[in-house]
Amino acid sequence: MAQGTVQVTHGGTSRWRRRSGDYPTLTAALAAAGDGDVLSIAPGTYRENLVLRHAVTLRGPEGAMGSVRIAPLDGVALTIRASAVVQDLHLEGQDRTAPALLVEDGSPELTDLRVSTRSAAGIEVRGGGARPLVRRCTVENPAGVGIAVLDGGGGVFEECEVVAAGQTGVSVRGGGRPRLERCRIHHATGAGIGVTGDGSGLEALGCEVYEIKGAGVQIAARATAVLTDCSVHRTTADGVTLDTDAVLTLAGCDIHDIPENAVDLRSRSVLTLSRTTVRRFGRNGLSVWDPGTRVVAESCEIHDSTGDYPAVWISDGASASLDSCRVRDVPDALFVLDRGSRADVVDSDLSQVRNTAVSVSDGATVQLDDCRIREAATGAWFRDHGSGGTLANCTIDSVQTGVIVTKGADPALERCTVSSPAEAGFYVSAGGRGTFTACRVTGSSGFGFHVIDGCRTSLNRCHTERCARGGYEFAEDGPVAEECTSDESGPRLAAQSASGAGAAASGERAGIRTVSAAQGPVGPSAAARTALPAQRPADEADPAGDGTATGRGSVEVLGQLDALVGLDSVKREVRALTDMIEVGRRRQRAGLKAASVRRHLVFTGSPGTGKTTVARLYGEILASLGVLERGHLVEVSRVDLVGEHIGSTAIRTQEAFDRARGGVLFIDEAYALAPEDSGRDFGREAIDTLVKLMEDHREAVVVIVAGYTAEMDRFLTVNPGVASRFSRTITFGDYGPEELLRIVEQQSEEHEYLLGEKTSEALLAYFTDLPKGPAFGNGRTARQTFESMVERHAGRVAQLSEPSTEDLTLLFPADLPEL
Repeated sequence: MAQGTVQVTHGGTSRWRRRSGDYPTLTAALAAAGDGDVLSIAPGTYRENLVLRHAVTLRGPEGAMGSVRIAPLDGVALTIRASAVVQDLHLEGQDRTAPALLVEDGSPELTDLRVSTRSAAGIEVRGGGARPLVRRCTVENPAGVGIAVLDGGGGVFEECEVVAAGQTGVSVRGGGRPRLERCRIHHATGAGIGVTGDGSGLEALGCEVYEIKGAGVQIAARATAVLTDCSVHRTTADGVTLDTDAVLTLAGCDIHDIPENAVDLRSRSVLTLSRTTVRRFGRNGLSVWDPGTRVVAESCEIHDSTGDYPAVWISDGASASLDSCRVRDVPDALFVLDRGSRADVVDSDLSQVRNTAVSVSDGATVQLDDCRIREAATGAWFRDHGSGGTLANCTIDSVQTGVIVTKGADPALERCTVSSPAEAGFYVSAGGRGTFTACRVTGSSGFGFHVIDGCRTSLNRCHTERCARGGYEFAEDGPVAEECTSDESGPRLAAQSASGAGAAASGERAGIRTVSAAQGPVGPSAAARTALPAQRPADEADPAGDGTATGRGSVEVLGQLDALVGLDSVKREVRALTDMIEVGRRRQRAGLKAASVRRHLVFTGSPGTGKTTVARLYGEILASLGVLERGHLVEVSRVDLVGEHIGSTAIRTQEAFDRARGGVLFIDEAYALAPEDSGRDFGREAIDTLVKLMEDHREAVVVIVAGYTAEMDRFLTVNPGVASRFSRTITFGDYGPEELLRIVEQQSEEHEYLLGEKTSEALLAYFTDLPKGPAFGNGRTARQTFESMVERHAGRVAQLSEPSTEDLTLLFPADLPEL
């Protein structure tokens, strides 16, 4: 058979009727062929637009994949309208308005094809009569969609691969319903798999979606999908998204290494998960929004968050049901907020939670049955009015505080046990209510039940044992305790609550003690008391995120300090302090007296000059020198320290101080504790409490107060003991234009950008002319400038059809924001 010819073998009912012929073009061969005929194509490139109207077999040389190229200059390379067989061909298209391979009708079999194109779509299946079987085909289409199934089309794709797509890897719309088996979709832009529109659906089995610039899987606008034993990972946006009445089932799937939400669903979408793992996600593992939106999860695992957000987030009237699930190694486990939002959790484990395992706020409801919570700062926190629900037969172990009820929340807890809390087992304050029936606290380092502020809490048949500070601690008015018992062996005072006849009757036996607010009962940790911001980061500011220092040596940390842009005078001050402390340690080891070094500091200067960063490094340095036990940083401000009523400010300040033990307590905008027109302001109480704690525990915590220079000068005069506690002030000067330029250069290096010709000079002029008023943010302004340049660069480069590496990396003066 000659080069570039097509041999047609005509079929027949008997051997003697078979015949063959050679044709110079594919078009001519197809015109002569009928159903059952075989077209054998010689190697070569065919610039023809082919249309298969009969059930023929079209094949290239066996074992020589790619030797036959169908590559017309425009239009569709291959259109199939019959149940043909096509194999071992290489298809190329150049038409941005048409697909390279179009299946419009029939059930063709497509095997071992490579579609390498710059078309609207690599493979397009269109129409209700199109049902291809596609095996081992590869699609590369950096200009458009990889595989598109639309207008009622369907078919089965087995072991196919989309290796690159300028748009969605696999797009299903207009009622299309394909099935994918053991396929791989990667290096797509926009989404790996996208299914949208009423009647559209997709079934995927054993598929992998990864390296996607966008979301991994998007289901929207009443579309449905079922993914079984699939993997979604390494996206730049959410892993899986559902929107507007979408329905998705995930069974045996693995969603991991996602920088944003692993799964996000909204607008009445429904998600069902079973035997599915969600891990290593940057924001929420499950993010569920809007009335009617619903998640049902069974035997699933959510773990190893890489960010600072709750693993499961339910808000705006959405609901979720978790049965036999495990959530672990996350900042917060389950956050349910907003009226109408609800979570039902059965036989599940929540463990290794850095902050709160279950948080209920803004009128939301939860029901936990037979669940286990362990190794958390707070087991469950019902935060405010209208928030509630039921915890039944749950165990909470190895936490700071077992259950917190505040600000009018009113949950019901039945047969729940809190074991070995570092503080209270159950803590109720600030108008919280709650009903506790047959609940137990064992091995508490604080109180068993701690109810303050006159909260009208009800306890029935509760029991405490081995609680270090006592079984029950009540305010004078409020709680009612009936048939409660304790093994407390210390002194007991009969309850005096006017509302607690039951408590009075059993107080001596139960070990119930009542106190007034003036006695200052100890509450939960400051981490637990911090007000809930939407999608807030973890309270602790330590680098590891677990409340511990990094364990680096002082030389390494000082090296990081030296690497900071500018701040020369600050670096000298910190090094002088470090040298004093180190020499003092060496003198002590030599049996000599060491000079007393006051470690508490005042940082003054404008925002964005690195005060928090230096405070964190200072803590690490002191820990490396053995001066502090941990060296972690706890950052607070007025809102964290000042309470709403008499006595509460002292409690909050004590808690913040306790949380910072072994590290640094950093009080930003400390001057706000002493406003000029203070009147009856409670901020002075925080200052007085802090001064006393610094004296009583002078070796336990280093305190750094920070703020504007003039305001901090006034702050140091509000209490006679303040100035004496802070004997050293370090001033952080504003950054100059050259230093701001260096910060932008560092940001560019970190994010793999380059400054083009004359860009450095333009930046220097920009920062020189930039107004330096009160709103000027110093380093923050430099970072915002870089981010603005990246955005403007993206808007410019997005218009290029084939940007080069230089186009993608170089920032030019034109990318600078306007002053």
